[in-house]
Amino acid sequence: MSKDANVEQAIEILQQLGLKEYEARCLVGLTRLDSGTAKQLSEITEVPRTRVYDAIRVLEAQGLVEIQHSSPQRFRPVSLEEATETLRDQYEDRVERLHDALATVEIVDEDDESHVQEVWAMAGQDAIENRTEQLIEKATDEIVLVIGDETLLTADFIETLNGIGTDIELILGTLTPSLQEEVRAAVPTATTFVSGLEWLQGEDSTGDDIAIGRLLLVDRSTILVSSIIPDSKAEQAIFGEGFGNGLVVIARRLMAQGLIPVRDPSS
Repeated sequence: MSKDANVEQAIEILQQLGLKEYEARCLVGLTRLDSGTAKQLSEITEVPRTRVYDAIRVLEAQGLVEIQHSSPQRFRPVSLEEATETLRDQYEDRVERLHDALATVEIVDEDDESHVQEVWAMAGQDAIENRTEQLIEKATDEIVLVIGDETLLTADFIETLNGIGTDIELILGTLTPSLQEEVRAAVPTATTFVSGLEWLQGEDSTGDDIAIGRLLLVDRSTILVSSIIPDSKAEQAIFGEGFGNGLVVIARRLMAQGLIPVRDPSS
């Protein structure tokens, strides 16, 4: 990645964290200058000089920039470690306030009807991993998970799997013996097996087919199936709940192909 690309990426991320464009450009510009005047900062960032002062005041108020009251004034950023910690605290505070606000939103029309046949779709690896972890945390008896793509076995996910109580049976399937050994070492309390679901890898080995990413069955009543798009490596998923849900019924029978016979979920 070029220097210019790194600069633009940093500006974009800062905007995602809540800074306005000129504020983000000034902060990144100061990082490049170490310290500088409004004139120098305007030249390197292409932010109008009058707007530099406005942006600096906001950045100072957030604890991201220091000001030397000389003539002319000079500005410098706080250390990278201090800036990232400050931004992290602000971001986490926003997320907590968002959670509290949404938790108190009044439900206008709550549907009390049965959702036994509903199937829902979602996208994004982070969101799908979070949903997977939520479903796992709700388990009371058994978790069966077939991992179709080794990149999904993240450090956070391994930590979640290792945090499952001993009263819940954890069964992990993989597509290859080598990945099975990796899973066995990472999650020693789990029962592992090499899945018999060859179709998880797609029809051929060229990498052009959409492949299954993860196949999760919780307490034999909740299913989540994700797929990996070959070109972008983006993950998409569908999930459903209920013993009578058609998706769950089919998944129980399909997953039984990869399980030890005595553990056939269809029995």
